[in-house]
Amino acid sequence: MGMTPTRPSAQSAPALRRSAERRSLRLAARLTWKDQRGTTRFASVVTHNVSEHGVYVECQSAVSIPLYRLVHFQLEREARDSDALPFSLPQGRILSAVYRVTPAARSGRPQGLALRLMVDPKRRPMAQLSDVRATA
Repeated sequence: MGMTPTRPSAQSAPALRRSAERRSLRLAARLTWKDQRGTTRFASVVTHNVSEHGVYVECQSAVSIPLYRLVHFQLEREARDSDALPFSLPQGRILSAVYRVTPAARSGRPQGLALRLMVDPKRRPMAQLSDVRATA
């Protein structure tokens, strides 16, 4: 009797692809971008979850930001002091790319944007680097 290879479940597959831990945090933030005419636009958002390389935000009001648009993401000043933040987030304005847009729903769910933070994945504080050990 041969063994049938097992496939990971649909629920565990996304977790295997993540390069950084995702944390559920609700923090006030701001997006800044230039529209197609070159006019600077702003939007107030609330983070839904964050990681070292990405953030999902919900918009307070509907915005017209297309996929792959570059935006600047910045936490509001009072939100930057949280100990639960990944290293890259309290650094100020972070250039980010919109890689998913979730439209608002009639049920009341606000519009959402998934952002890829354009941060150097090698930039980590010295405390984290000392925790990384080579094993044989």
